[in-house]
Amino acid sequence: MTEGDAGDDGGASGSDGQPTGAGDEEPTGAGDEEPTGAGDEEPTGDGDELTYADAGVDIDASEAATAALIGVVGEAEGDYAGLLDIGDRYLALATDGVGTKLLVAEALGDYSTVGIDCIAMNVNDLVAAGVRPVAFVDYLAVDEPDERFAEQVGEGLARGAELADMELVGGETAVMPDVISGLDLAGTCAGLAAKDAVFDGAARPGDALVGWESSGIHSNGLTLAREAATREHAYTDPCPFEGYGTVGEALLEPTRIYADLLDPLRSHGARGAAHVTGGGWTNLTRLGDRRYVVDDAFDPQPVFEFVQSEGSVSDEEMHRTFNMGTGFVAALDPEAAESLAAATDGRVIGRVAETDATAADDEAGTVSIRGMEL
Repeated sequence: MTEGDAGDDGGASGSDGQPTGAGDEEPTGAGDEEPTGAGDEEPTGDGDELTYADAGVDIDASEAATAALIGVVGEAEGDYAGLLDIGDRYLALATDGVGTKLLVAEALGDYSTVGIDCIAMNVNDLVAAGVRPVAFVDYLAVDEPDERFAEQVGEGLARGAELADMELVGGETAVMPDVISGLDLAGTCAGLAAKDAVFDGAARPGDALVGWESSGIHSNGLTLAREAATREHAYTDPCPFEGYGTVGEALLEPTRIYADLLDPLRSHGARGAAHVTGGGWTNLTRLGDRRYVVDDAFDPQPVFEFVQSEGSVSDEEMHRTFNMGTGFVAALDPEAAESLAAATDGRVIGRVAETDATAADDEAGTVSIRGMEL
C-alpha cells in the first residue's frame, strides 16, 4: 500500500495537506521578489481565517489512520504507485477517487467531467512513478440508480481514458442507500514498466526542477475550497472572474492528465517526478530530503485568488493544500532541463539544493516558494 494523495478528496488512505493555520508574518517573496501567491494582497474575505482543519479535514488524524492501516497490511514497493515484480517488468497499481468535488457536480447537476478527475488522479500518480498506464476499472457507489448521471460519469471516464491513452476494462456500480448519500466515484489504474524504466525517485543537489501548469484546483482540497467559496456565494452564482459561467463551474474544471509527459521524461533522464496533489507543494519532498527552491512557478489561476480571498486563507495554507498553478514537477540534470521544457509545455521552475544541516530530521525536506519555507 502506498501513501495516498487525495485525503478527503480522493480516498480513505490519502493525505490532502497539512493544516498549518495562519502564519504570524507576511511573506516577503523568494529572494528579492515580491510574493506571488494567489494574490499580492493579504486575504480580504469576511470572516475568520479558514484552514483545512476548520473545513473538516484533520490531516494528523488521517495520517494516523493511514499509518495504522499500513501497519497491519504492509506497504508495497513504490511511492506514488504500488510496484509488483512480475519478472522482467513491474506491474503498478494506483487507486484514488474524486472526493468532495462530487458535491459541486451534484449542486450543478453536471457530472460530465468528474470521470476525467477520477482517471487523472490515478494516471498522474503512475506517471510520477515512471509507469505507463494501461487499464482502468471504476467503482461507482450510489444511493439509488440514475441513468442520467451514470451516463455523464461514463462520458467523463471515456474522455479521461482517451486522454491517458489507455483502456477502460469495466467496473462496478453498487447501490447502497444505507451507506451512500448521493454517489461516490473511485477507481484503480494498472500500469506496466520495464524495471529500468521506473524513476528512482531521488532528486540530487544541483538538479533542476521542471514544472507543468495545472488546469486549476484539480481534485484536491475541495473541502477547503468549497467552504471558502460558499461563505458568501452559491455554486450557481455568476463567477466573479472570467472563463466560467458560475462559481461551481470554476471548481469543476477537470484535472489535467500528464500521461503525455512520460516519454519525454524518460528520454531526458528524469530522476523522479512529483504529482502536486494532496499536501500541495510539500509533495516535492517525496523526491527526498532536500531543499527544493522554486523561483519561477506558474502563476495561480484566478480560482485560487478567489478561494483565498473568500476564506481569508493564509498563503502558507494555500500552498500546503493546493497546487497553486503547477500540477506536476520533475527533477533532472540541469543540462537536460531546458530541452525537456522546450519539448513539452513546461519550464524550469527551480532547483534542488542541500538541506539545512541544522534542520530536524522530520523537517529535512523543505520547499522554498514565494517567500515561504514549507
